[in-house]
Amino acid sequence: MTQRQDWWVYEGTGTPHDGIRRLPPAPPWRAFRHDGTRSAPLYEPSHVPADDAAGRRHLGRAWQGAAYQAGEKEIHLVNLALHLRRPLLLTGKPGTGKSTLAYAVAHELKLGPVLRWSVTSRSTLKDGLYEYDAVGRLYDAGLRNTGVCAGSVSAAEPPDIGKYLSLGPLGTALLNWPRPRVLLIDEIDKSDMDFPNDLLNVFEEGEFAIPELARLGDRPQEVVTDDGERAVVRGGEVACTQFPFVVLTSNEEREFPMAFLRRCIRLKIGAADPERLAGIVAAHLGAPEDVAPELAGARTELIARFLKRQREVGVLANDQLLNALLMAERGLWGSEKGQALVLDDLLRPLDGG
Repeated sequence: MTQRQDWWVYEGTGTPHDGIRRLPPAPPWRAFRHDGTRSAPLYEPSHVPADDAAGRRHLGRAWQGAAYQAGEKEIHLVNLALHLRRPLLLTGKPGTGKSTLAYAVAHELKLGPVLRWSVTSRSTLKDGLYEYDAVGRLYDAGLRNTGVCAGSVSAAEPPDIGKYLSLGPLGTALLNWPRPRVLLIDEIDKSDMDFPNDLLNVFEEGEFAIPELARLGDRPQEVVTDDGERAVVRGGEVACTQFPFVVLTSNEEREFPMAFLRRCIRLKIGAADPERLAGIVAAHLGAPEDVAPELAGARTELIARFLKRQREVGVLANDQLLNALLMAERGLWGSEKGQALVLDDLLRPLDGG
């Protein structure tokens, strides 16, 4: 049993609470003292409870976050990242629950939907900040001018630029939120070599400029956020007052620059131990005492087989175990052919072993 510490904000219980209110002020070197007049959301991100079984089917990754089993090391480092306003860099093999941790923190601390940015080899910093549909605006402006010539409208005012500008996940996270948003930058090791360093300035300053809006002067503009709502940006500047809780995930496929690493809290997530695996299974498939004795026996045996294969054969993901257990409990474990399907196909190592 993990003993709760007084300095924890995130407790790893999976039960939503208002612990974010206990978060002390940022250290002086990480305080973002913007006055909030440059960018202001027009809405509060809603927290969707995932406590009832009927609602779980519609929550997807949010429900996975609610069922996440955090170990003491993870809880400590999540809280360090929250206190120090630093990104949390998670490394580990695929399927160990790295990205799910972001959903767990968002769920427990009631920080709204996770803003997710899945990185590819073509990703650039601007992709995460904002997107401007200049072609669409020019097209609509042309239609308006055609209308003027036809006498159908009285003036050819260009369309409002905010209609054609949308903030990306990083840009949305840096709005003037009353509580920090959770930003997941997934599989950062797929990016090009300059990408991590490109993030540094934004992480350090907590703000960025949109030149297309800055050219319009101080007039406020409504723009679309990454989660489909609308926010106001004034003077082309987006600046946070609360640094987002940033989770960066890596499958350990590359090394990162030292300047980038020293600005992150780093956590390596390894394979789950038997106790944690049992907790994950219980959260998703029910407690052992709630299933028939023969199914509980199959569960114990499969968990043991899964752990042995992880040690001896190759990389296995936690969701492979959940799939195997689900099918075992639906009857496959009752025959030799069914057991072979479960072990050879559902628990096949990810690295080709």
